[in-house]
Amino acid sequence: MIALSVNLNKIALIRNSRDTANPDIPQHAQMCIDAGADGITVHPRPDQRHIRVRDCFELAAMLAVEFNIEGNPMTGPRRSDRTGVDDYPGFMALVKEIRPTQCTLVPDSDGQLTSDHGFDLRRDGERIAPLVQELQALGIRTSLFMDPNPEQILLAAQTGTDRIELYTETYARAFRRGENLDAAFQQFVRAAEVAVDAGLGLNAGHDLDLDNLPHFATISGLQEVSIGHALIVDAIRMGLASTVAAYQRALGKS
Repeated sequence: MIALSVNLNKIALIRNSRDTANPDIPQHAQMCIDAGADGITVHPRPDQRHIRVRDCFELAAMLAVEFNIEGNPMTGPRRSDRTGVDDYPGFMALVKEIRPTQCTLVPDSDGQLTSDHGFDLRRDGERIAPLVQELQALGIRTSLFMDPNPEQILLAAQTGTDRIELYTETYARAFRRGENLDAAFQQFVRAAEVAVDAGLGLNAGHDLDLDNLPHFATISGLQEVSIGHALIVDAIRMGLASTVAAYQRALGKS
């Protein structure tokens, strides 16, 4: 069965709009788990505009399900200029201290609104491979955020990573517009085949929602989806527990 990991960044973004601890991040993580989520994902960025350093430690202390931390491994330490917000220790330092179940490496820059492309391992492979090995030596499963490009996926396998996470924006856009959907979908089918043949585990995420997820979930070899923005938007309308259950049904679970 395909695991559902709920990304809590947007919950944290709501909290950060006020000087408050409400909504409480661990509490909402537990609500997702109680509703059937298989894991929790966070993507702490250096400006801590949503998930913050302390959130990561609080979640690590209470989670009994898979914990996935995403981020750019090249991001170093930053001093906070906001009262009450912890300094950012650097992504690799944070992950090494917490030791989550899974670490998803993502090539996003500080100024990006959201992740919008996978790694170019022709350029970055020699830098990424040692980082993968560092994480694996600590017992952390590694995943690389990748476009559905077979050549790049084969380069990902050469880094020694355990999994890749396919960046699904092109599929979601084609589904939303009703244009070239089959061609976009087949790109991901082929990418999944290449990944599985190369011995890689397969995750996916970005703009997956209740409408486009059931079709995407038919891709053979898919092990996990990480969903945040759409799920939290749906939760405003449906309630968090009902929404998590709806996404599990979209993945084919009763």
